[in-house]
Amino acid sequence: MLNLSSLFHSTVDGPTLLENLELTLGQKAYIAEAKSAVRICLRENLMKVLRDHGYVGPTVRPRFFTQGSWAYKTLNAPARHPQQADVDDGAYLPLSFVSQSTRASVASAIFFAAAQKALEPLVTARKWKLVTDKPTCIRIEIAKFAHVDIPLYAIPDEEFETLQKAALTTYGYMTFDAAIVEAERDAWTALPRDHVLLAHREDDWVKSDPRPVKSWFLDEVERHGEQFRRAIRYLKALRDWQCDSGGPSSILLMAAAAPVFEARERRDDLALLNLAERLPGVLRYGVCNPVDANESLTERLGPQGVENAVQMFQRFERFLRAAIESSSSHQACAWMTNQFGERFPNLPSRVKVATVAATVLGTPATVVASPLVGRSQAG
Repeated sequence: MLNLSSLFHSTVDGPTLLENLELTLGQKAYIAEAKSAVRICLRENLMKVLRDHGYVGPTVRPRFFTQGSWAYKTLNAPARHPQQADVDDGAYLPLSFVSQSTRASVASAIFFAAAQKALEPLVTARKWKLVTDKPTCIRIEIAKFAHVDIPLYAIPDEEFETLQKAALTTYGYMTFDAAIVEAERDAWTALPRDHVLLAHREDDWVKSDPRPVKSWFLDEVERHGEQFRRAIRYLKALRDWQCDSGGPSSILLMAAAAPVFEARERRDDLALLNLAERLPGVLRYGVCNPVDANESLTERLGPQGVENAVQMFQRFERFLRAAIESSSSHQACAWMTNQFGERFPNLPSRVKVATVAATVLGTPATVVASPLVGRSQAG
């Protein structure tokens, strides 16, 4: 039997699959600079656009909070064209900025139109592409390999003002712009969870708060260890190589994997094999949003999508099990390249021979209980 773990992740040898999933340093820097430029553009231009169209209210600047895989540290480089790395950066404004009442009314269309107009000079100057047909965000394609999604949120005025004053008081800066860098994490936690509204192009305003999912996922990483975060990235890499488009969403992969994950010390291959074996049953049973039991993630994927995902994991389980039980390291690498593409290192010399006893008797490093619907605790 073989131990393939060092080809998945290693702190000593390289390259590994995990390393090959990373964006390059240049790509990360490019995305970070682009995200910063988008924030600056909205802060400087949004009020100008609104005033040109008759807005006479007080001047406010949006706050921004990064969410999604960039925040979870599960962002992979795209596996093939036209896939792109997805960076989510939410923009928050007080309700009075988008409505004349104490609650959001029909102002979501105005919010979208003003933000899009404010971004046009930057998009044109950088030769980016503005995508305006996404129901819950503005998308800017900043490169062939990446885009930035900007969901638009509204929160009660008093909460927005409290966040601004708290940032200035806590960090002692003269300007809100200076304070925002240091205060963002604290302010993000302080936002009222039950009053965060998301602008929707079709449904107007919907209650939506990305923080509970992030808190849930970080709780799962804390309980299972970093191997769990790596396993999620492996699953996303498998999906991206096996699916031309679509496939199970990242949150569905996280929610399906969390209750059945078992850590295997220094054996990412065995931890992943365990997941591949159990995920088909979890998907067929049905998976809910870990912080909202009323939202079925498998129903959103659809019956055929679920069955396609089940077959993908069943096929992967056969390939991975055969590789681990093989006597040929060359064949094992070939099978993994079939499943992950060329990002899996074809380095048979790094594959180790493991005794049957060591493999079969390997037990989880930790045993934890995790319900199918995760906790909604935010920290």
